[in-house]
Amino acid sequence: MSTKTFIVYLSSGFCFAVLSALFLVHNHQNPSLSSSSSTSSCYGSGSDKIWPELKPSWKLVLATVIGFFGSAFGTVGGVGGGGIFVPMLNLILGFDTKSAAALSKCMIMAASAASVWYNLRIAHPTKEVPILDYDLALLFQPMLMLGISVGVTLSVVFPFWLITILIIILFIGTSVRSFLRGIKMWRIETFVKNETVSRTALIDSRVISNRVLVNTQNEPLIPKEPKSTMQILCMNLKWQRILVLLAVWLSFLNDVEICSFWYWVLFAMQFPVAFLVFGCEAVKLYLDHKKRMHTGSIEYICEASIEWSATSLAFCAMCGIVGGIVGGLLGSGGGFILGPLLLEIGVIPQVASSTATFVMMFSSSLSVFEFYFLNRFPLPYALYLMIVSILAGFWGQYFVRRLVTFLGRASVIVFILSVVIFASALTMGIVGTEKSIQMMHNHEVLGFLGFCTT
Repeated sequence: MSTKTFIVYLSSGFCFAVLSALFLVHNHQNPSLSSSSSTSSCYGSGSDKIWPELKPSWKLVLATVIGFFGSAFGTVGGVGGGGIFVPMLNLILGFDTKSAAALSKCMIMAASAASVWYNLRIAHPTKEVPILDYDLALLFQPMLMLGISVGVTLSVVFPFWLITILIIILFIGTSVRSFLRGIKMWRIETFVKNETVSRTALIDSRVISNRVLVNTQNEPLIPKEPKSTMQILCMNLKWQRILVLLAVWLSFLNDVEICSFWYWVLFAMQFPVAFLVFGCEAVKLYLDHKKRMHTGSIEYICEASIEWSATSLAFCAMCGIVGGIVGGLLGSGGGFILGPLLLEIGVIPQVASSTATFVMMFSSSLSVFEFYFLNRFPLPYALYLMIVSILAGFWGQYFVRRLVTFLGRASVIVFILSVVIFASALTMGIVGTEKSIQMMHNHEVLGFLGFCTT
């Protein structure tokens, strides 16, 4: 599946879904049902909260296991795991959909923070640069957070069935594309391994025929001194870049009454802030790329041959906004777009996973603070699930990094990413379809809703 084919697939699918919603509104809207179906405690379409008590039970144990593995694999793939957490919290523990989305953000934030802390103590696998690409983080974080603000608004306006269809279309496309990229990487790694074995065998045969004892391993002329954990940590931390990301995060924090005058003022201010930070970073990357091309340098960002043209930068901006919108609709951190996108532009899996998780930590934490101000989740449950996610995020990174080192195949991370996205599409599809059918039987509103009146 080429990039153009993927874009055409997403565009046609989204347009068909939205047009179908408009058709339903025009032909099946019934004003008499608006008063009786404006709220739905069962499906979280209204303001009613369903918060089960935190007590030992088989449901809590099952949710803990699913949450642990979802956080572990989600952070390794750089996607968070919101597509697994929301159905788990809704179906197994019994939370309403909006509270489940809020708790999902808490789990993503905790797992991302633990994963980032682990990655900060890991050196870049091939170069003397931070494993977190701060240029890519500054490029995508403003667009991602802007998309989340828009996505939260659309989650109130869009009918539940339309959100389900859009998520299924997006997740199936990204999971298939990521899986195909993983197969391609696996074949390349196999070819490199076979070539290495062949060359080693050839050198050994020549040594034996000439009866010369030499060491067939290539040792560097100047041995590379191993760095301590503190040295790696200091190299990975770029405080100026982190402060800029934190300033963008604070500019998106909005704790005022919804639909008030200041709410819309602060909401409107997010657009120039996001485009300003993105524009500055885009210009920097564009000029750096022009300079490399002019000087003939073969050095690329994160080992990736990224051609930072105006078209590619605009494409990244669009993907960042789309990823944020999906995060706002679903209750995820936007990693379902950012993770595959970083692989798409050529970033190696280890750096793609670390950078996507780093950006997702900012986007998910913003939502957690906003949900906390709105009292959208029970604090005891949130703290318990966050502890589970912290442990999962750290140990998930540990075991998968060890597995990648042992196998010598970074494509393992890509396969984990595609499996998590496909599992999210499956769970969200089943749950969303079941709830949509039930809402139709209950004669609830199937069209678009008002943001300030819902």
